[in-house]
Amino acid sequence: MQAGFIGLGNLGRAMAGRLRETGVDLTVWNRTAAKAAAFGGRSAAHPAELISAVPAVVMSLADSDAVELVLRGERGLLSGDCAGKLVIDTTTNHHAPVLLFHQLCRQKGARYVEAPVAGSVVPASRGELVVMASGEPADVEAARPLLDRLAATIHVLGAPGLATRMKLVNNLCLATFMAVLGEALATAEAAGIDRTRAVAILGDGAGKSLVLDAKRQKLLDRDWSPQFAVGTIHKDLHCLQDLAREIGRPQHLAGVVKEQYARLILKGRAREDFSAVYDVFREG
Repeated sequence: MQAGFIGLGNLGRAMAGRLRETGVDLTVWNRTAAKAAAFGGRSAAHPAELISAVPAVVMSLADSDAVELVLRGERGLLSGDCAGKLVIDTTTNHHAPVLLFHQLCRQKGARYVEAPVAGSVVPASRGELVVMASGEPADVEAARPLLDRLAATIHVLGAPGLATRMKLVNNLCLATFMAVLGEALATAEAAGIDRTRAVAILGDGAGKSLVLDAKRQKLLDRDWSPQFAVGTIHKDLHCLQDLAREIGRPQHLAGVVKEQYARLILKGRAREDFSAVYDVFREG
């Protein structure tokens, strides 16, 4: 099976590595050429060349601005031989432009599958992500041979835009759980409880969660090397607030939680792992 991959950030590199390990003949492109070179194997000179050479391209990009640039920027995907080709977009997009991406691809004869993922670097490397997919049913089915290599579970939501909306809702839980764990741990330490003991008790008690399981060692070691960046979760919460405003729903927690991550960004820590929110509470 041949495919292309665009976006070799922390998560994208893990996903691309998983595809290659499971037998996909992969060609990559990254805006920073050094990342493509470090990944090894074949790389394309630009997105148009990439999609002209393969039947499907998977994208994992920072945001919707990056997706739009890759799609219709100079030598973008849609300027290549893209008729009938699959574009599988795992980016966490803003809910508005993702509808444009469906339309742009359809106009060029490409098949766009909106497929944001839940999970970070470790589950990506193991093929244990959760995928939310929207698009034409036949296109989603055509994307399954690639998505099945990346995901333990695939939820098909149907209409364009629904997968992105659900991903933003999911990340409200992710961001809030992480902030609560950070504050709980910082409070326990301030009360005189050893950090290792506090993490163990939270893990056996009310803090038991996939989030704590994933970030336990980072909290113990205060290791903020990025798997899922502070700047990314802040962006996702901002997108959720835009969605909530459009549908007329108050968001009681999103804004409060978002500003805790904003405090890290103000300190120049946007690229650290979002579990570093613990430091916001630890430092008062």
